[in-house]
Amino acid sequence: MAKGYWITTYRSISKPDNVAAYAKLAGPAIEAHGGKFIARGMPAKTFENGLAQRCVISEFPSVEAAIAAHDSPGYQAALKALGDGADRDIRIVEGA
Repeated sequence: MAKGYWITTYRSISKPDNVAAYAKLAGPAIEAHGGKFIARGMPAKTFENGLAQRCVISEFPSVEAAIAAHDSPGYQAALKALGDGADRDIRIVEGA
């Protein structure tokens, strides 16, 4: 079974305190579904139409585990804490 990857980009952060509250809840919710963070931070370099936006890449045992983590009560609580604190894009993709 192919692994699942959860890719998040932050277009903007308007409320850093909300993002911090989100992170405290999101990390344990992601880890509870077998997720682990493999990259976090600003891009070292961008190419073509790349944007210098904060990125987070999490690896899961499967796409189904990544979706289950997103839909879990723990992660939904994290999203509630985030509120309108950031404009983000989340994508879940299957590993090659």
